[in-house]
Amino acid sequence: MSPLLIVVVLSIFVGLGMVVLVGYTSDQKGIARAKDQLKAHLLAVRLYRDQLHVVMGAYGKVLRGTARYLRLAFKPLLYVIIPITVLIVQLDRVLGLSAIRADTPFLLTVRASNAEAINGISIDLPAEIKADAPPVHVSAENEVVWRLMASREGSYEVKIIADGQSATKTVRVSSELARVSPIRMRDHFWERIFVSGESALPESIPVESIAVDYPERNIQLGIADYKMNWIWLFFILSMIAGFVFKELLGIQI
Repeated sequence: MSPLLIVVVLSIFVGLGMVVLVGYTSDQKGIARAKDQLKAHLLAVRLYRDQLHVVMGAYGKVLRGTARYLRLAFKPLLYVIIPITVLIVQLDRVLGLSAIRADTPFLLTVRASNAEAINGISIDLPAEIKADAPPVHVSAENEVVWRLMASREGSYEVKIIADGQSATKTVRVSSELARVSPIRMRDHFWERIFVSGESALPESIPVESIAVDYPERNIQLGIADYKMNWIWLFFILSMIAGFVFKELLGIQI
């Protein structure tokens, strides 16, 4: 299935799910009443714009009505945001980046805990992956960078050795959609939740992170070679789908 079709189908189902979830978790009568009151107060501002005391009173009621509406909308918003955030984080590991192609060079970067450690870092590669250039030491960043190339598709474990300790990093080589993790990190729990699909590096090794430069994926829209990041496309399509289903199902948002 193409990435574009996945995003389109997913957006339709998410748009429907958001509207249904809002309908079940919100005070529909309260939201409708708050919106009607806001419309009435705004109309009063237009009709009595030459009467300052009426206009000021109407503006005050608009502010109070807006606060009431936001309070009613906040609870269902929480129910919607949490599952969508989890969904986006998981899908971005498939749709956000492309796997490495066979016979295509890529970079693997190891960031050491300190400047002294970078000279003692080495790499142990599986038979299907070769280094096609000597490692580059970037002292200013405490990094060592290898230029690698895989001979065939598959999922491989690259071993990094430092100070007698070792840690591995998964490298995905494929021409198809594949779940990838661009970086393996030590500590940084919340950052790992959002950007890494692997467990934390062990504390015993003097390495802060191991990263693979997977290429970014942009969805081909088929319109004058125009491309778009999948998250932007997903938000646009899911919002459109949500408004369509909102009207069809008669749900107040």
